[in-house]
Amino acid sequence: MELKKVDLSNVWELTKLKVKDEQKNFVAPNNISIIEAYATIQSEYIALPFGIYEDERYVGFLMLGYDTNGDENEPEIVRHNYCIWRFMIDEKYQGLGYGKKAMECVMTYLKTFPCGVAKYCWLSYEPENEDAKAFYSKFGFIENGDMCGDEVVAICSL
Repeated sequence: MELKKVDLSNVWELTKLKVKDEQKNFVAPNNISIIEAYATIQSEYIALPFGIYEDERYVGFLMLGYDTNGDENEPEIVRHNYCIWRFMIDEKYQGLGYGKKAMECVMTYLKTFPCGVAKYCWLSYEPENEDAKAFYSKFGFIENGDMCGDEVVAICSL
């Protein structure tokens, strides 16, 4: 498995990936995420969008961030730390181990500190998204009591 930067060779394929209907309230569509990444970069903040690639096909999408993006709702943990901003596995590939394998790749990548040294990686999810909480906790993410808007924040030491 590998993470491939979003570029002209894969952007349209990545916009076709989608989660199951019951998950649509928990993650933005990839086209919105890619637009948000572009706008973030143009605003001189850091967004790192990737396709999750396995067996010669894209099985998911990932977007990372580093430090602040200027959002007034950001939790304190953002300063000089990484964020898993978006993480999705296409509905056709869920339940096959791709999510676990992809998250292992993500954590290995983040530990190279591609944008600068950091102590933590953080992410957020809706309080009712028990599947996300269970999944991320397997990788060491622990809720820290902070909120990002209406979402629960969980952190993991790098």
